[in-house]
Amino acid sequence: MNLQQFRFVRETIRRDFNLTEAARMLYTSQPGVSKAIIEFEDELGVKIFERHGKRIKGLTKPGLAVSQVIDRIMREVDNLKKVSDEFARRDEGGLVIACTHTQARYLLPRVIPAFRKQFPKVHLSLAEGSPSQLAEMVLHEQADLAIATESLALTPGLATLPCYTWEHTVVVRPDHELAELKSSEAKRLTLEQLAAFPIVTYDRAFTGRSTIDEVFASQSIHPDIVLEAIDADVIKTYVDVGLGIGIIAGVAYDPRRDTGLIGLPVGHLFGTHTTRVGVKAGVFLRDYVYTFIEMMAPALTRNVVAKAVQGQQGD
Repeated sequence: MNLQQFRFVRETIRRDFNLTEAARMLYTSQPGVSKAIIEFEDELGVKIFERHGKRIKGLTKPGLAVSQVIDRIMREVDNLKKVSDEFARRDEGGLVIACTHTQARYLLPRVIPAFRKQFPKVHLSLAEGSPSQLAEMVLHEQADLAIATESLALTPGLATLPCYTWEHTVVVRPDHELAELKSSEAKRLTLEQLAAFPIVTYDRAFTGRSTIDEVFASQSIHPDIVLEAIDADVIKTYVDVGLGIGIIAGVAYDPRRDTGLIGLPVGHLFGTHTTRVGVKAGVFLRDYVYTFIEMMAPALTRNVVAKAVQGQQGD
């Protein structure tokens, strides 16, 4: 058995058992992948994959156990490469950050310039998507870390830590009747008052939208959500043109920048949320990855993150 066979098995699983796709990602031929897998199964003396004719349909029971071992082996092989890079090219390399639009637009601009100043030879890339997509990017090693809401913590195979907390904010035009509320009245804003107006808010996969739906449903209130979007800038644009009131993450509202809108914090209605940073459990992290995470959240020191990555911390 050899590392090439391990790679073929791992990529076949990642590509939903599509040998053609696995071969394409590995820059080889489909017959070559199939032959190598069959030879590996013969060497092990067990079938790794369930087949229907020549097509692979899934993993056998022993195949599931084999795939888990292969994942551990390949993770350690990748760690060896990262250790080599760390000491041969300590301040050089790449860092792929998987994040939502909210993080890319509102959190990272205060982090990336400082990071670039300290590590000018590190190439940065942002990969945007939904929280579930971000988690998959990290698990499949297409990204080094992910930044998203609480859902990251629900993904097996990720080590996640709290980055910062936030609450939702309602945004309205200055001529809207909710903008006339006094501060004390705004703090007592009710779900019924919000539901009296058309609402523009996030797509169901993003930024605490599930909580918004659950809170309204718990009171048997059916809001008129007229538009869903994946980022706060789009939501604010449609609020500004009079489509409705907006519900966005508080971090996405800045009264100095959003001068054409009024923000009303509604944490008392929709609660407090936690944005988390996640990395693949058990991986070797380059020194600059630890530094980047600590720049985002000073409480996440190298020691704290290292313990989480190695499974020594439950948070």
